[in-house]
Amino acid sequence: MKGLELTKRQAVLVLVGLLFAFAIPDLALMTPSLQLTVVHQGLLFGLAAVGLNLLLRHTRLVSFGHAAFFGTGAYTTAVLAAKYDVSSFTVLLVAAVVVATLVAGIIGYLSLRHTGLYFSLLTLAFGQLLYALVQGQSFFGSSDGLPVRPGEARQPLVFGLALDPEAYAVVLYYLTIVILVVSLLVMWRLVKSPFGNALDAIGQDRTRAQFIGIPVRRYVWTAFVISGIYGGVAGALYAMVQQHVRPGPVLYFLRSGDILFMAILGGFQTLLGPLVGGVILVFLQDVGRDVTAYFDALTGFALLVIVFGLPRGLVGSLRSGGLLSGAGRDFREDPTVITVWVSNGLASLIRSVREWISDVRSALGVR
Repeated sequence: MKGLELTKRQAVLVLVGLLFAFAIPDLALMTPSLQLTVVHQGLLFGLAAVGLNLLLRHTRLVSFGHAAFFGTGAYTTAVLAAKYDVSSFTVLLVAAVVVATLVAGIIGYLSLRHTGLYFSLLTLAFGQLLYALVQGQSFFGSSDGLPVRPGEARQPLVFGLALDPEAYAVVLYYLTIVILVVSLLVMWRLVKSPFGNALDAIGQDRTRAQFIGIPVRRYVWTAFVISGIYGGVAGALYAMVQQHVRPGPVLYFLRSGDILFMAILGGFQTLLGPLVGGVILVFLQDVGRDVTAYFDALTGFALLVIVFGLPRGLVGSLRSGGLLSGAGRDFREDPTVITVWVSNGLASLIRSVREWISDVRSALGVR
């Protein structure tokens, strides 16, 4: 824990966050609008986004194929449970981590020969290759997927215990929280280490980093594998929570887009941002399905708001010096400042529309 000191404010926020996270199952019983499964899924996809963020934040590499590792973890769990009747929670989780590590190592070795757009396209291609492989093989259940209901209990055994469905969901949620805390501590220690500093140097200027003696390809490959491990852990837990795995929700390229969006939504320059973004995005999608058939428009609108209004993301804007933090301070000092915000927002919107119209006229050759 050396080097992981917290200020009093940060310690209080962490404590409140942990207490709230552990209270979610009880709050879900009292509030019908808050569903444990939705929060649980959001945390798991957020964990995968935390792994992706290691690449995005420190090496400036954008991966469009991180669903491959999430899906690898999920399908490793499903195959062992459905085909070989493995019921141990620990064995399923460890096996998923091992396979996800191997897959991330191979994909990283082949993709990291390139950077920028070509790297992004290669990760997308490998992700779609895995999706097509699983979708077309009856061994993986094709498009119907595989159940995760091994043994007589018809569900994984948590440390050898067969739990009833309600207790199983709650215990698995608490285990997820513990794994999340450990994963965040590991990531925090990693980015504060000399290895994390080397990744920052690589992200700023690869050529300069190479000239000062940093083995660039080896370091970036290691970061890529670590990010894949986070995705594999999240996918394995997702499979055990859902107890059924299909290729669409875990391997399709749009899922990779969701994981990337989660990192941006919460704030990819922060540690907790991707996790918060995961919960918010899954919640938006769940609520959107109940409200409108065009629920994807909600996520699109949220992305527009983040890009134009909160470029640091939600968590990044709440930090000291962030947009939301400064706005809250100004509002407390003078509540009438909201009129200035509205007028500035309308002026910015009108200016953007005019620029867009001008660009369209220029593209069409209209004067």
